[in-house]
Amino acid sequence: MSTPRTAIALRPRSTAVLVVASIAGLAMFGWPLLFEPSSGQQDAQSPMYFVLLLPLLILVVLAELSEGGMDAKALAMLGVLSAIQCGLRALSAGTAGLDLVFFLLILGGRVFGAGFGFLLGCTSLFASALLTAGVGPWLPFQMMCAAWLGLGAGLLPKRVTGKREIAMLAAYGVFSAYFYGALLNLWFWPFLAGVDPSGEQGLAFVPGASLAENLQRFFWFTLLTSSGSWDTGRAITNAVAIVVLGPAVLLTLRRAARRASFGRAATFGRSGAGSPGAGAASRVGP
Repeated sequence: MSTPRTAIALRPRSTAVLVVASIAGLAMFGWPLLFEPSSGQQDAQSPMYFVLLLPLLILVVLAELSEGGMDAKALAMLGVLSAIQCGLRALSAGTAGLDLVFFLLILGGRVFGAGFGFLLGCTSLFASALLTAGVGPWLPFQMMCAAWLGLGAGLLPKRVTGKREIAMLAAYGVFSAYFYGALLNLWFWPFLAGVDPSGEQGLAFVPGASLAENLQRFFWFTLLTSSGSWDTGRAITNAVAIVVLGPAVLLTLRRAARRASFGRAATFGRSGAGSPGAGAASRVGP
């Protein structure tokens, strides 16, 4: 059985744009650890700049991935899966970490490729936020983090199949739950835990402190506020959904990918056994 083509081909230029944008995005997530405020005070304007810049960064990546690399079939598949993601998020709502969005994002990235996974992460979180009234300054960070998860799913080893593939995807689902929770905690940590120039509060962000000290404070903040509840619930949901539904969903998505024949143009020629006016649709390689 042949392996379906990826829905969106990552060309050298689009790969370079994606790498640069990801590095810049990580810096925006980790601003409390990377930027030392002047005069021992928190630079409150820095995260606001990132809230404005990150959507522009995402748009640049989306435009680069879409230009010449996505045909109408890939666009249609992206729309269908994004719509399904909206329904899944509306049903699960993320209560106690019960969020069904990520398992389909992981499976979609696995089947349709890294570029498609990146786009699916962005569109899924954006569209579902509009549906569930979840729009706010946190939305660009959610979109970028989900896009990385879809991208990572598409980069997992392709030769792993069968039960080992399901086990690998379930493990990736557990990792993605904690990764997503930690990154989202990081960018707004100083706002939620507070700023403590004196360093007396154990969980608060300390402007000007060493990287090791603030990392330790952030670790305990994440462990006590989200890892033991929201992130663990999301990890269990991802693993169970992938183990139970993964084989059937993967089979369906791969069948759709083979039928779509991404990257191949549909041409029409004469049928050898038919009348001169009869046409037969055939697909030819590029």
